[in-house]
Order: sequence, then structure tokens, then C-alpha cells
Amino acid sequence: MKKTNLLNLALLLFALTFSGICYGQGNKPTMNHVAICAHDLKTSVAFYSDVMELTKIPNPFHDTVHQWFAIGPNNALHVIQAGCPTVAHDINNHLCFSVPSIEEFMKHLDKFNIKYGDWNGTYKKTQLRADGVIQIYFQDPDGYWIEVNNAK
Repeated sequence: MKKTNLLNLALLLFALTFSGICYGQGNKPTMNHVAICAHDLKTSVAFYSDVMELTKIPNPFHDTVHQWFAIGPNNALHVIQAGCPTVAHDINNHLCFSVPSIEEFMKHLDKFNIKYGDWNGTYKKTQLRADGVIQIYFQDPDGYWIEVNNAK
């Protein structure tokens, strides 16, 4: 199991570092997108549209196995339906989003019955980072970990 987690970490780091890199000023890489594998695109699209409230953006495939979402200026999340391996995802490998009010977002998650908590998995408990940022963690339909915090 440890080899699987290390492989997942290596793949995520590779994806974050090299997947979709475009070059900005001075030939420095800038983030373009993160791609995740979904077992059921319809379920994942509902999660990222309704729960995460991300905006769908056009993608060039125009098919039934890709959906792109805006996740920031010139940044996208690509959700791709495929034969994803069924593995337990480690919380160390997570996507992170910031919201103006963590309390309001927690109420929003409650409406969808999304189980969330601190780093240790204590249900409905927030995590206080050393820099004062409050964060929570939960998983998407495919088990990918998501952090939401109130960082400015």
C-alpha cells in the first residue's frame, strides 16, 4: 500500500509540475491546469458544480468524458472519466481552495451531507494552521482530498 501512495504522490507532483505548463514572462512556468480521473463523470460534475460551486468552462473535446472547470485566473481543473484505479488517496495529496468564510462554507457542505473535518479526520472540526488560517478537509466522489480554507 505504501508503494501505491508513493506512486500517487509522484504522479500528482508530476502533474502539478509538468501537466499543462505554459511559459510566462522570463520563460518561467505557470500553472495551467490539474487533471483528475473520475469513475463517473456525471457524479463528479455534479459535485464540482454544486458542492464546490466551480464554473464549467469550454473544453476542446466536446465529448462525454471530459469536463473542465475554472479554478482561478488562467487555471482549470480537468475532470476526465476513465478506468481510474481504485486506491485510497492520502490526505497529503489534496487540492486546496480558499473561501471568504469557512463557517458559511461548512453550512453549505452540511446541505449536501458532505462529511468534513480536520487533518486527523475529526468530524466537523476545523484545523488551525500555524499562520492563523482555518482549514477543513473532505473528499470528492472519487476519494480525492480537498482542503478549503479562509486564507486571503
